[in-house]
Amino acid sequence: MATVKVNLGKDSYEIEIERGLLDRVGEKIRSLTKAEKIAVITDDHVEPLYGERIRKVLTEAGFDVRVIAIPAGEASKNMKVLSDVYDALSEFNMSRSDALVTLSGGVPGDLGGFAAATYMRGIPFFQIPTTILAQIDSSVGGKVAVDLPSGKNLAGAFYQPKGVFIDPDLLKTLPTRYVHDGLAEAVKYGCIGDRELFEIFESLETEEDLEKHIEEIILHSVLQKTRVVEEDEFDTGKRQVLNFGHTIGHAVERYFHYSTFTHGEGVAIGMSLLTEQTEKMGLTEKGTASRLIRVLHKLSLPTSIGVPAEDLIPQIMHDKKRRGKKITLAVLKKIGEAELLTISTDELSRYIVTE
Repeated sequence: MATVKVNLGKDSYEIEIERGLLDRVGEKIRSLTKAEKIAVITDDHVEPLYGERIRKVLTEAGFDVRVIAIPAGEASKNMKVLSDVYDALSEFNMSRSDALVTLSGGVPGDLGGFAAATYMRGIPFFQIPTTILAQIDSSVGGKVAVDLPSGKNLAGAFYQPKGVFIDPDLLKTLPTRYVHDGLAEAVKYGCIGDRELFEIFESLETEEDLEKHIEEIILHSVLQKTRVVEEDEFDTGKRQVLNFGHTIGHAVERYFHYSTFTHGEGVAIGMSLLTEQTEKMGLTEKGTASRLIRVLHKLSLPTSIGVPAEDLIPQIMHDKKRRGKKITLAVLKKIGEAELLTISTDELSRYIVTE
C-alpha cells in the first residue's frame, strides 16, 4: 500500500492507495471518526455496482448507514440536487458529529463534499473515488463545489476530507473512454511538473501496458497534486498551475452544455490548443506540442475542435479564474515545467486558435 500525507496543519490527512482497499475502509474510517451515522453520496451508475458492498463494509464497522444516489452526470452538479441531498441528510437525522462519505466520480465527490462543508456548518467527510479522474484529481486538495447556470464550480468552498481511499480495482467497471478521460489529468501532471510521469505515457503502447502502470500513474499524480496543494491550499498562487488546459477546456465543456465532451476531453483540447500557440509565440520549447499531442492521441483523446475561437472566448469570460479584465493562464515552458502568465482578456484570441 502507498500512503501519501497531505500536510495542511490541522486539516492534514492521508491518501491511501491499494488494490482491494474498498473492503477495508470501514475499519479505517472507524479509526478516524466517532460518528454514529454515515451518509454515502454516490450516483445511480455507481450505486448498483458498489452500494450494497459499501453499506455492508460500513455497517460491519458499527455505523448506521444511508446510501443516497443522485443522477449520474455533470448536469446533476447543481443547486436543486444539492438541496435534495440536504433534505436526505436531514431526514436521516444526522448530527454535526456524524460523517459523510463520497463513493463516486467527480460529480458526487464535488457535490457531496460541498454538502459536507455546508450542512450544519460542516461535518466530517471521506472520499472513496471510483473513477481515475476522481482518484488523481478531484478527490485531492479540498475543492468542493456545484455549478451555476452561468458557469462551472461557481458555488464552492475549500473543505478538506478526513481521508481519501483509492482502490485501483474500482476502475475495472469503468468504460475505457472514462479511464482515458481521467488520464488527461495525469498527462497534465506530467506536463507541469513530473517529466518522468510524462515519459511513462510516451512508453505505453497497449491497454495492457496502461493496466500494468496504473498504480504508478495514480501515485505520481497524487504526489504531484499534493505538492502543489501544500504550497497553495487556497488557490491564490502556484496552485493555479493545475489549471493547465482548463481555461479552454471548461469553455469547451460549457459551449457544448456538458453533453459532448467529458471533462478530460475538454482539458486535452485545452492543453493542445494553448501549447500549439505558446510554442509558436516562443514561450514553449519547440517540439513540446507535438509530443503532447502524440501522447493524447495514444489515449484516444481529442486535441482540436471545430468551433471558432471567437465562440469560445465568451465562455471563458465566465471562468472563475478571471479577475476583472485579467486572466491567468498556465503555460508550458517545456515538458515537466510550467509557469503562470497573466494576460488581458482582450489578448485571449492570441492564445486560442482553433482553425
